[in-house]
Amino acid sequence: MTRSRAQDPDVCGVTAAIAVIDGKWKTTLLWLLESGPHRPGELRRMVPGLSEKVLTQALREMESDGLVHREVHDTFPLKTFYSLTAVGRELSEVLAPVSDWGHRRLQRLTDAQSAS
Repeated sequence: MTRSRAQDPDVCGVTAAIAVIDGKWKTTLLWLLESGPHRPGELRRMVPGLSEKVLTQALREMESDGLVHREVHDTFPLKTFYSLTAVGRELSEVLAPVSDWGHRRLQRLTDAQSAS
């Protein structure tokens, strides 16, 4: 899905929402940032398999979409923190029932495999 669909007024609202969270890591990053601000290095260590390049790209896209706020502290060395914006918190709240549904689905699959 292209990022331009996130801003296209002629697409379904669900499509526009999914375009904002599309990608392998964005929902995980949203979930981690719910607990409070984190430095990029902390986030990378919390998500095995996430490269620095991909993390930077995802955070930049999320910042561009208004989901996260980037705060740079003018110290040496520079310290950067990412936190959810009000829009990011709202999206996180909206995704909570979807997450619950996903967990129930996974449980049904596990139960079905156990019964086989």
